[in-house]
Amino acid sequence: MHSTISRIRLAGLGLAALLATGSMATAETVQLKADLKGSTAAATGNATVTYDTASKQVTWRITYSGLSGPPTAAHFHGPAQPGANAGVAVPIPNVATSPAQGLATLTDAQAADLLAGLYYINIHTAANPAGEIRGQVSK
Repeated sequence: MHSTISRIRLAGLGLAALLATGSMATAETVQLKADLKGSTAAATGNATVTYDTASKQVTWRITYSGLSGPPTAAHFHGPAQPGANAGVAVPIPNVATSPAQGLATLTDAQAADLLAGLYYINIHTAANPAGEIRGQVSK
């Protein structure tokens, strides 16, 4: 019995050593950004986006100015290559004032698309319901 207890203690010490040295997989926080542009030079914006691989949460801070009117909606769209269009992947609520901030939990597939640069942010207005400014999200 003494040897069994000793083996359990050694195994526990080995796990503690792995955790202390970081030899096991660790969570990562990935920083991303987007420059939002439109058909006129007056409408611009930018976004800072952070993805936490442990919690699977994406957070964002989006600033904009020069829009033709108040935003009616905003979204992460994807998956899409730069310049291509795609459906809504993640809604962005509370975009009525700049800066717009928020967070969402992503699925593994959504996270893979985000990290691969296949999401873009689009801000919509009444004058431009398909989107007034947009920008591809990249590392």
